[in-house]
Parts: sequence; structure tokens; C-alpha cells
Amino acid sequence: MSDGLDPRRVAARAYSLVLKQHKTIESALHRDPGFAAMSDRDRGFARAIVSTTFRRLGQTRLVLNKFLARPIEENAAPIQAILLTGAAQLLWMGVPPHAAVSSAVSLADEDDKSRRLKGLVNAVLRKVDREGGAIAGATAPQENLPEWLVQSWRTAYGPGQLSKIANALLETPPLDLTVKIPSEREHWAAELGATILPNGTLRRASITDLTTLPGFAEGAWWAQDAAAALPAQLLRVKPGETIVDLCAAPGGKTMQLAAMGAKVIAVDVSEQRMKRVSENLQRTGLEAELVVDDGRTWRPDNRVDAVLLDAPCTATGTLRRHPEGAWIKRPEDVAKLQSLQFELIKSAIRMIKPGGRLIVCTCSLQPQEGEALANTISNYESLAPFAITRTELTDLAESVTKGGFMRVTPAVWRSHGGMDGFFIARFSKRA
Repeated sequence: MSDGLDPRRVAARAYSLVLKQHKTIESALHRDPGFAAMSDRDRGFARAIVSTTFRRLGQTRLVLNKFLARPIEENAAPIQAILLTGAAQLLWMGVPPHAAVSSAVSLADEDDKSRRLKGLVNAVLRKVDREGGAIAGATAPQENLPEWLVQSWRTAYGPGQLSKIANALLETPPLDLTVKIPSEREHWAAELGATILPNGTLRRASITDLTTLPGFAEGAWWAQDAAAALPAQLLRVKPGETIVDLCAAPGGKTMQLAAMGAKVIAVDVSEQRMKRVSENLQRTGLEAELVVDDGRTWRPDNRVDAVLLDAPCTATGTLRRHPEGAWIKRPEDVAKLQSLQFELIKSAIRMIKPGGRLIVCTCSLQPQEGEALANTISNYESLAPFAITRTELTDLAESVTKGGFMRVTPAVWRSHGGMDGFFIARFSKRA
């Protein structure tokens, strides 16, 4: 790492871009020309700064507001970004104070809008260094969530579960991998220094460059959160069955289904995202028919044995991996997506032959995109309940609801390192 100014500059700019244009962290970083020009180490540092800033945004704001005459949100965007990313380094990342403070002052000096406030940046961050730890220690993890999410999750899960979820979201997620050939799990676990989770997912403690890991070039595995692997496992695939993976990109479930011996038709509206599915299939040596089309109107030539629909949603279950999502999503986004979800579900039903199966899942913690969605589908005359049982997936019995659905939250499997939030419902089509 050079003087550390480049990654801090990129992190501050990425923070501002995420909030201004509702970009993901990765998109914001890759749009910055300075990011590509840095070393791998500096890129990792920039990513860690901006991710930590969003992961701890509520608590960091509370600390800064103790030392500011007006709330941090009322300051100019460049100053907000410099103060928040600088304070995040001091409070949560263990960065040496002199490095974090002096770099923040240098960044303020680079911008005409913030130069006159570089003295303020210096004074405030020095106070954060001296007194901020005690103030941060008195704040609650749920402060890192916007109020609409707090209210939604408190109502849906209760205060105790809300607290557990908020705590789980503070943890940096591990790297989860799905192995192509189940009998080789122990071999690749040893090669990768990974543990095997109860559902067969391999887990490494930290995320790294996948291309450098054993088994990547051979296509022995692919990255996939443990929760995202559950829907395909619950579909009860028989070799030779034809299955549509609807909204398939980036392709983890497509590869799972193909590895189980299914004839997979992967459908997604995004040509760019489907290129990634194609690349992953080529690397793993698995086969699937790829269709770039709108799942609401596309139909297979013949009705299929099953459809797995990972429906577009607010993705509030993935905040461990994408902490910025809490701050760029709005409550109205839930309602906006419901129409699309129901259109895709009705389309999926038409694709399935009588007696066939349907899995509908979302990576959301919002009940409107989970339990409420499934309860509405349960009223469709063409579908019959196909309840998920408490014995189907090891160590997840408590995640099966009374209605026969599966609801996992980031607080599940905390002893193993947690997982993303997911909702899964299963149905069969009436004859």
C-alpha cells in the first residue's frame, strides 16, 4: 500500500455515488477510474472502508453528531463522505489514528467545496478518536438500519429476533461454495481450508479472489450463499427432469439443478447477466439451455416438470453482503415489485405440467415478499400445497413455518457464521 490516500479517496467517492445514484458498492467502485489503477491490496482496503461505512452507518452518524453543530446529514456531500469514512476507520477498523485523520484532512484539502472545512475534519475526527469509542459502545446495532426496516422486522419477527438479525448484519460474511460433485465435498473442504455446513455448502472464513483458489479452474465449485442453495435442494429433482430456472442469473441454482441431473432451461431478461451464467457453465462443464427473454411472456415448447422462481425483490435478506442495500431501498420499493412477482408466478404456473412442482423464493426479509406472497399463491385454484417438512434439511427445522414454508434469517446458524435471509415456498400443480 502506498500512503493510503488513493483507497481512502476512492472509498469516499464510492460512498457518495452509492447514495446519490443508488448504485451498489461494487458498481460504484468499478465506475471510479482510480479503483482499477490501484493494487489488489489497495482495492481491498477501499472496498473494506466503504463496506464498513455502510455496515455501521447509523452508529457512526450518532457518534459524529455528538461533535458537530448540525447533523452530519446536513453537511455537504464531500464532507459527509470524508467524515463518515474516516470515522468508520477509527471506530470499527482499527486503523492508526494518525493515518485516518491526516488522510481525511488531505482529502478535504483536495476539494474546493470542502477545503475551507479541513480544520473541522481534523478537529472532529480527533474527538472521534479520543471519545468516540465510548459513545459508539452505548449505541445499538439496530441503529444501523433505517426506521422503516426496524419497524417492519420488529412487527414480523418480534424485538428479540430483530436484535439478533441486527447483530448478525454487523458480521463480515464468509465465502460459501457449492461443490459440483457431492462425493468430493470432503476433498475440496480440505483443499480449500473450508468447513462443511449441514446442508453440504462449503464455507471459508473470509472472501478472497476466487480465481486463486484450488478447484476454480477445474470448475469443481461455484460461489453461492448457503441460503441461496436451499431452494434447489428443496425442489426434489429427479435426473432427466426438465426444469425452468426463472430469473436465473447469476446462475448458482442453474448449476445446482444441472449437477443434479436435470435438463435445465435458464431464463433471464438480462443479456449481460446471462453472459456470466454462460461463463460459469463453461467453467464447471455443466450444461443448460440459456434463454434471454422476459419470464412474464416467455413459454417453453412443452410444459416442464418444475419451475424454480427466484423472484425479483428488495433483497433485504442480503444486507450482510450488500450493507448499502439498507440505505438505497425504500418502503415503496416493496409495493412496486409485487406486481412483477405475481406476473412471474402466474407465468411460471402456465409452464408446469399437471403434477409438476413450483418453488417460489426471495432473498428478502420483508413479509410482503415472503409469507404474504406465499399465502396469496396458496389460494390459486391451480396449485396445491406441497409443504416443506421439518425433517428435509438438517439443522433447519426451526426455520419451517406452520404453513409449511421456510423462512431463514441472517440470525440462523450463527454458530456456523450465519447466512443470508431467504423465504422459500413450494407448491404442486393440480391435475
